[in-house]
Amino acid sequence: MKQKKKDKETVIIKDQQILKCRDDKEPVFLGRAREQGDDSEPFRLADGCTCSWLKDNDTIGPAKLRPRIEPWLTALFQSEHLALLVGSGLSHAIHNIANEAKSMPGMGTVKFNHFDIEIKAEAKRSAKAAGREDGNFEDQIRAANELLRGLEIVAERDAFEGEAEYLKIDLEHILDDFAASILMGETDLITSVAKDRENAFKYLVSFLMSFASRNGTRDRLQIFTTNYDRFIEAGSEVAGLHLLDRFVGSLTPIFRSSRLDIDMHYNPPGIRGEPRYLEGVARFTKLHGSIDWVDTKRSIRRIGLPFGAKSIEPYLNAPGLEDVDSHQLMIYPNSAKDRETASYPYVDLFRDFAAAICRPNNTLITFGYSFGDEHINRVIEDMLTIPSTHLVVISHSDPLNRIMPMYYRLGRYCQISLLIGNHLGDFQTLVDNYLPKPAIDQTTFRMAELLKSRGSIDQIEDKGEVKDVPETQAGSRA
Repeated sequence: MKQKKKDKETVIIKDQQILKCRDDKEPVFLGRAREQGDDSEPFRLADGCTCSWLKDNDTIGPAKLRPRIEPWLTALFQSEHLALLVGSGLSHAIHNIANEAKSMPGMGTVKFNHFDIEIKAEAKRSAKAAGREDGNFEDQIRAANELLRGLEIVAERDAFEGEAEYLKIDLEHILDDFAASILMGETDLITSVAKDRENAFKYLVSFLMSFASRNGTRDRLQIFTTNYDRFIEAGSEVAGLHLLDRFVGSLTPIFRSSRLDIDMHYNPPGIRGEPRYLEGVARFTKLHGSIDWVDTKRSIRRIGLPFGAKSIEPYLNAPGLEDVDSHQLMIYPNSAKDRETASYPYVDLFRDFAAAICRPNNTLITFGYSFGDEHINRVIEDMLTIPSTHLVVISHSDPLNRIMPMYYRLGRYCQISLLIGNHLGDFQTLVDNYLPKPAIDQTTFRMAELLKSRGSIDQIEDKGEVKDVPETQAGSRA
């Protein structure tokens, strides 16, 4: 299998699909078929690309791609350890299903009334150092916080008198607007037309349960996200999926640095002293913080902010939160100025991330993550130094042009699978065609074993009813 000029083929063009799974030694580039007669098989091999399972002039579509992709993902999903890293692509996909005509608020750059030129210059410099072309909102907030700390140190000098206070006011207004934009995205989802909202949650639930439906003998699914919104939490509630995180408590949960492997078990009827894992449980970590995390009284609290609330301010008007404003929102990389280290609590969260994925027999799936965070990429790169680990990249596109360059730079081709493009990485197409069943499917596995033992497996395979079910389907011991 050979892709010509692979070092230069890094920009994903429109309608191009990139697939690498199973025994593919190189990514397979699929382009739109020239003949538009059959919509069920819209793709063919791109010019200059060859592979062992598709001829140059053959067309292909979901019906032929599914037997190649779904069994592979099903096997990977039953790895001893499984982690899911979700980026903003998931939120945009869910929002688009519920509000097709309205785009979700993004994270564009903002304008500061004070030191705007200096902040933008530093944001751009730090972005280039991380391998990105332009700075984004997070880069600006990071630069503004660093500048604010410097101004506070020299506040007594006449030349800088009052500047720290002006910049802090700027930051508060900008963070207020940003928090409002996050809540607006939640509001758009929860207030959309009932039919569209139900469809969006149906896909979200099916997506989450495809990952969370693991045999009780496997380690818990670890969900990590860089998103500030609470789409995953909302989908988990609808699905009945229990999320375990570092917060302890019911009314105003508090973030605890002590990591206790608390889990949920049950006692089967008639069996004493042998508790088993409760199904439908996953561990959950928001690497960049959340819209409902606040820093107050030397602790991180999660406030009772309803999903899709119009404003965060009314929910800060409570005993114990008197001094909390937008500057205390734990949205990475924002932090309160009186912290001994600006990395708290994020250092704990990233330690969880590294500990979860950098271990043998682990599979990490990224969805909607553009590989724009170098601190995350370094951990993934370390993970791939363990030969038994595997990385699956699923993405609708590559807006930062980071995915394919990183793939070639890492060089661990046998440990990386790719599903990239507006078809392979499309959220609805993925759920409908390529993800494993969103259930622990013991019945299908037992049926396949029964048919095999009766010697009729070949007849069933000819009809395509069993060959898609690998031995590692949920319930096997492979």
